[in-house]
Amino acid sequence: MVDRCLSPRSGGPNIQRITLAMILALCSASCTRVDVENVSPDEIVAPTAEYSAAEFHQTTDFRMGASGANAFSAINGDLIVSSNETGVFNAYRIALTDGKRSPLTTSSDKGVYVISWFPRDERFLYTQDGNGDELTHVYVMTPAGEAVDLTPGEGLKAGFGGWSGNGDVFYVYTNERDDAAFDFYAYSSTDLDRSLIYTNTQGLDIGAISKNGRWVVYVENNSNADSDLFLVDLAAKKPELIKVTPHEGDVSHSVYGFSADSKQLIYSTNEFSEFTEAWTLSLETGVRTKLVADSWDVMFVAYSPSGRYRVTGINVDAQTEVTIFDQEEQRIVELESIPVGDLAQVRFNRDESGIAFGLNRDVAPNDLFYMTLDSSPERLTNALNPSIDSEHMVEGVVVRFPSYDGLEIPGILYRPIQASKENPSPALVWVHGGPGGQSRKGYSPTIQHLVNHGYAVFQINNRGSSGYGKTFYHLDDLKHGEADLGDVVASKGFLAGYDWIDGQRIGIIGGSYGGYMVAAALAFRPDVFDVGINIFGVTNWLRTLESIPPWWGAYRTALYAELGDPGTDRERLQAISPLFHAEGIIKPLLVVQGANDPRVLQIESDELVEKVRANEVPVEYVLFPDEGHGFRKRENRILASEAYLEFLQAHL
Repeated sequence: MVDRCLSPRSGGPNIQRITLAMILALCSASCTRVDVENVSPDEIVAPTAEYSAAEFHQTTDFRMGASGANAFSAINGDLIVSSNETGVFNAYRIALTDGKRSPLTTSSDKGVYVISWFPRDERFLYTQDGNGDELTHVYVMTPAGEAVDLTPGEGLKAGFGGWSGNGDVFYVYTNERDDAAFDFYAYSSTDLDRSLIYTNTQGLDIGAISKNGRWVVYVENNSNADSDLFLVDLAAKKPELIKVTPHEGDVSHSVYGFSADSKQLIYSTNEFSEFTEAWTLSLETGVRTKLVADSWDVMFVAYSPSGRYRVTGINVDAQTEVTIFDQEEQRIVELESIPVGDLAQVRFNRDESGIAFGLNRDVAPNDLFYMTLDSSPERLTNALNPSIDSEHMVEGVVVRFPSYDGLEIPGILYRPIQASKENPSPALVWVHGGPGGQSRKGYSPTIQHLVNHGYAVFQINNRGSSGYGKTFYHLDDLKHGEADLGDVVASKGFLAGYDWIDGQRIGIIGGSYGGYMVAAALAFRPDVFDVGINIFGVTNWLRTLESIPPWWGAYRTALYAELGDPGTDRERLQAISPLFHAEGIIKPLLVVQGANDPRVLQIESDELVEKVRANEVPVEYVLFPDEGHGFRKRENRILASEAYLEFLQAHL
C-alpha cells in the first residue's frame, strides 16, 4: 500500500489510499551541439500515439555479470544476466545460439544481481540487499537452486572483489569486523571455505585485488579534490600499506584494476590534465607510464582474460566511446555493423574469440548482443516494449547556454514531437543526483513518458557535474544552493528562449541531490519555477551528513570537503537546507520517498511535507514502503511516473 497525500491550497489534507493494482491498470546516437535558433523547425508532426507510464516502464532491463569471462558458462557458454522482466531483478541464462532466456532465480521481492558463473561449473554468485537498504550480501546459488549466504549477519555490507586467475579462489570484502572498514577474504571455489587475507585497520576505501591474489589496492580520500592510492603486498611477511601516489597539491586518483598478468596497477589521475587519464604502475620496477589520455575523462580500462585485448571507455560529452585495442598486433579492433548507440559491459568469452556487450540509446533501452571478432553482432534481447513505436520517442540533443556569470553550462534537451511555435510545450529542468553526478545520453522511461505527453525536459549538467574537467567539477564546492542553483535558475531563461517552449510554464524535477535542488529552488528562489518534483531529495544537510552510513568510510571526508562539516559549518549548512526555510515554498510540490532509504532518511521528506502543507500550498506525497534510495521495482516506477504526470497535468 502506498500513501498518497494531497493538501490543496484551499483546505486541509485529503488522504487517498491507492493500491498498486489500481495504478497498474493504468549509450546512444551521436550528441549534436546545437544553438537555440536551430532547434525549432517550422513544421511539426504530432505523434500518432500516446503511451502510459506502464507501457514505457514495461521495458526489460538487462545487466551482465561483472566478472569478465565468467559471465559465460564454462559448461555451454551461456551468458548470465540479471533481468527485471518479472518486475523484480532475477538471474537468467541466455543461450548464445538462439537468445533463449531461462530463469535461474524466482524472487518476487528482493532483487537478485548476478556477479558471475563459477569458472568450472554452473554455480553462480550474486548480491542481494534488503529492499533498498543497501546492505548487500554475497550469495552462491547451486544448480539445484540452493542459495547460500556467504556473508551472513545483521547490519553488514559485503561485495565481490574478483576471481583469481586460475579460478581456484574468489575474493569478497565485508565490513563485518568494523562497520566503517572493508576487509578482504579469500573463498575456495570448491568448498567455499574462507580465510581473512587483509584487515583494513585504516578504514580506507576498496580499490581492487590482483588476479594472482598478491596485491590489494585501497583508496584514501583526503578531500573531494585530493586522494591517494595505497598498495599492499600480501606476499610480504608483514603486509603494509605503501602509498604509491606521491604528489603535491590537489590530485585525484582512483583504481581501474590490475593487468591480466598482475604485473601492473592501472589507475586514474588528473595530475597532468584537466581530465582523468589512465596510467600504469609496474609492480616490479615502479615505472609509471601514461596508458590512455583524451580531451575527456577516461571512464574505464578493462582487459580480456589473457590481457591481449584492452577495452577503454571515454566519457565524450555525456556519451560513451568504447575502443578495443589488440595489444599483440598493436591495432584497434574494428567491430563491424555495430548499431548506433553507447556500448557498455563489454565481456570477452573464455577463448577471446567473441564478445558480449550492451547497447543503449535514447529511444531504445539497453539490449544485449554477441559477436565473434570477425563477424557481425547477433541481437540476444529485445528490451523495448513491443507496443511502443520508437518513432514516437525523442532523441535528446546536447545543448549549452551561458549561465549568470557567462560560464557555459551543458545539458541534454528533449523536445516533444508535438511542440511548435503555435503549440509551445511546458518544460521541466531535470537535475541529476550526486553531488557531482552527470546526466548522460540513454533511455529513460520516465523522461520519455513525460516528453510523450508533451513536456520538454532539459537534463542540466550544472557546475559541479562530473565529465567536464576538474575545474568545472569543483566550481560548486562549499557553494551548494548558491553557485549551482544559479545555473539551474538561469536555465529557465535559456529554455524560455525556444519558441516551442512556453516560458510561463517551467518546473523543476530531480532525485537525491537533484531533489535537494528542487526544494532549494522552491525555497530560495520561489518566483522562478512553477512547480517542483522532489524525488528522495535532501532537505536537511545537517541531518544527512550526520547520518552518513558507516560503510561510506573515507568517502565521508570527501563529502564534508564538498558540502561542509556539520561539526564546524552548522550555520552555513542550515542556511542552505530547504527544511529550515520551507516557509518560502509557495509553488505546488510533489515529494517521493522510499521508507528504507539509508542516505536520505524518510523523516527528511515527512518534515518538508508537513511544513509546506502549513503554507496551504498544494503538496502531494508518495511514500514507498519497499524502496530505498531509488527504485528497484517496476511497479513502483510506474506508480511514481504516473504521479509525476498527474501532478504536472494538475499544476503545470
